[in-house]
Amino acid sequence: MVGIDRLLSKSLDTVIRENLGSRTVQKIENRLVEKYGITLSESIEQFQKLDSVLREFFGSSADGLENKFLRNVCEIKLVGGEKHVYIENSSLTKIILESFGDDDKKKILGVINGESMIISEIIEKCDIAQTSGYRKINSLIDDGLLVPSGYVSASDGKKVTKYRSIFNNINIEIVKNKINVSLYLPKADFETSSILTVCAQN
Repeated sequence: MVGIDRLLSKSLDTVIRENLGSRTVQKIENRLVEKYGITLSESIEQFQKLDSVLREFFGSSADGLENKFLRNVCEIKLVGGEKHVYIENSSLTKIILESFGDDDKKKILGVINGESMIISEIIEKCDIAQTSGYRKINSLIDDGLLVPSGYVSASDGKKVTKYRSIFNNINIEIVKNKINVSLYLPKADFETSSILTVCAQN
């Protein structure tokens, strides 16, 4: 699963459950288990599967539902011909703000902006303690702010994963006590996001 999907999935899970209600969610989840052997939460990470089950239940109305779910989490806008993701969802903005509010995480995101590196390189360049460095990098990976980006071969022949930031550019604005976060998403990341590609087609 690409980073932007990981970043969006937790909030999208909550939005879907709130909008559909527990009885409908249970029916959808039963069908997902029957058809694909996955839960609702897992299906969000493979959105095409959730889309096919929603169409079984709601037909063409699934388009409107998916758009509504996505709008509650983020909005895609074209700015100068490039796709930007605007996030107003409070739990998502909290993840992003907390990451930039942590000095070490901010350093990590700054060091790998536009580059791919293995974890030990990131820690070295940031000049942070190894134990906390690994913990904070793993936290950024779990939140979907860092994504795998190729491999390098170690001296023992093992492949070591390189990581990069999911955004090249981020803008955080506070307008009348409302926090707006917009991030520029590279075309390749947009195209590999199952959530954004399925919802953008609707």
